[in-house]
Amino acid sequence: MARVDATSTNVSLDQVQTAGEEESQIQWSEIWKPLALIVISFLILFWLPIESPRFRRAVLESLALAKWYAQEHVLLCLVPAFFIAGAISCFVSQAAVMKYLGAGAKKVLAYGVASVSGSILAVCSCTVLPLFAGIWKRGAGLGPAIAFLYSGPAINVLAIVLTARILGLPLGIARAVGAISFSIVIGLLMHLVFHKEEQAKAAAALHMPAPEVERPLWQNVIYFASMVGVLIFATWGKSSSPIGFWNAVYNMKWYICGAFALFLGYLLVQWFHVKAYKIVLSAIAVAALAWLFPHEPLIAFSAGIVLFTVCLVTTRGETETWYLSTWDFTKQITPLLFGGVLVAGLLLGRPEGAEGLIPSRWVSDLVGGNSLEANFFAAVVGAFMYFATLTEVPILQGLIGAGMGKGPALALLLAGPALSLPNMLVIRSVLGTWKTVVYVTLVVVMSTAAGLIFGASF
Repeated sequence: MARVDATSTNVSLDQVQTAGEEESQIQWSEIWKPLALIVISFLILFWLPIESPRFRRAVLESLALAKWYAQEHVLLCLVPAFFIAGAISCFVSQAAVMKYLGAGAKKVLAYGVASVSGSILAVCSCTVLPLFAGIWKRGAGLGPAIAFLYSGPAINVLAIVLTARILGLPLGIARAVGAISFSIVIGLLMHLVFHKEEQAKAAAALHMPAPEVERPLWQNVIYFASMVGVLIFATWGKSSSPIGFWNAVYNMKWYICGAFALFLGYLLVQWFHVKAYKIVLSAIAVAALAWLFPHEPLIAFSAGIVLFTVCLVTTRGETETWYLSTWDFTKQITPLLFGGVLVAGLLLGRPEGAEGLIPSRWVSDLVGGNSLEANFFAAVVGAFMYFATLTEVPILQGLIGAGMGKGPALALLLAGPALSLPNMLVIRSVLGTWKTVVYVTLVVVMSTAAGLIFGASF
């Protein structure tokens, strides 16, 4: 009996002690991430090798690349792309996206539309991102969305022609065939890898109510064509030849771009209820700046963007919704892009500038011949380095002259324009880490395989 009482007493004392313990106020699950970030940042700053000439040069190259990117791509490429993405989110019905690009759409139609619409744009790996995010947000299937994402920067008619002319016809043909087939094959493989998610997405779409369509399809087609026209001709690159069709278009690019912009202004008045006097005054102001500064087209183009924005935000209704949607894409994507550009410049330098932290001779030494390692390394470097539209051709011309093999050259051509470090960061914010890893891996592996086959054949 005494033993039982003692046991009872011990249990009671344990219960009292347990009850007297306070719960910890430290929530480690919430603290560890910011704490780790602070510690890592401190260690980086503590050991920063500012006395190293290479490091200081790499920092300058990083800033120079960011400056060049801001001057050459933000106004001409990204800003129009943001407005187009915002318009897709607002004015393209989810039913239309699901019909042509959804997970349950016919594969031939979905991948055909995605690859063709992406290739028409002929934009760089960063400019395509807002457009990709727009169609993904509206319900496009993963496979067609990825086909669009790859085809936009990879299937560039002018770049392919330039490749054939400067680097040789076989490399130009191989790039064209590889890019077109990659956009479809990679999209299909992504669909297969995430098949269960795609099935669930298609099943959910069947139960969605049909959205109200405020504007007929033909109006949307014309309206988007006017914006795409501005984007295409504002970013039209200079041809390597002083004569010919491509050079003639380049010489007329701002007149053609202005015509598309005027037509867009007319549509804003007719279909979006923007006051006509706002468009007229904006057009006069832009034309005056173009006349005053004929050799600085960015001045007039920048003024046009500002005045276009003013027209949207000072008109009540759907233009305000359009602006807010555009702003959502801008604040989500822009910081990641500039962060990625800074890191890419720090590591690899500018395409036509000085070196970054990674010496260029390492690259040229590792891409000679046609070994598996050379092709894989070329694909990885191309995937992480940022290439503006058409800049990859003269860069490769120099690398080939330094001993780069034809196989690694093709591997870089197939991976480089479609991917970059800034591009990966944004894709991760849209699709998530796992889908991004699979997509990048597919591009690198397929580019490596294509380089091996091409290098063995030629």
